[in-house]
Amino acid sequence: MDDLDDMDHRIVSVLRACGGDPRVAGAARALSWAGEHGALWLAAGLAGAAVDRARRDAWLRGTALTAGAHLASMGLKRIVRRPRPAHVEPLVRTAGRHSFPSSHATSAAAAAVAFGALGAHAAWPLAAAVCVSRLVVGVHYPSDVAAGAALGVLTARLGARWMTGGTP
Repeated sequence: MDDLDDMDHRIVSVLRACGGDPRVAGAARALSWAGEHGALWLAAGLAGAAVDRARRDAWLRGTALTAGAHLASMGLKRIVRRPRPAHVEPLVRTAGRHSFPSSHATSAAAAAVAFGALGAHAAWPLAAAVCVSRLVVGVHYPSDVAAGAALGVLTARLGARWMTGGTP
């Protein structure tokens, strides 16, 4: 095991131990559940489109970018095939057995960039909480979450002009 793997394992162990507190475990489970398949972010984008009619198209495109980022992470996960942490007991069940990149982190970061550009500043702290929740529930390594977040940011930044009505 190299230093990065060792650090990944140690950080997961420390954060998963935080899940021993029932309040922390409950919050982490709720965030993980809400972020499953990008549902939280897709619902937020559709709500933004319904409420902010003047920028409806931008909200819908931001939602599409978020969904696209999530799909990209799922595809990458099938290529990389990194197993989930086996040295900690997970607090939640997962839809799949592969860990890299975190699709929760990907959709959260994409939504934070896209919806943040539309003034939804609460998206950033909520996205960070979703990312940390994946470590607390013990189903990802920090490098999975970091890679997922980077993929989400990159996807949303690449689509930023298209989202606001410019040409891609």
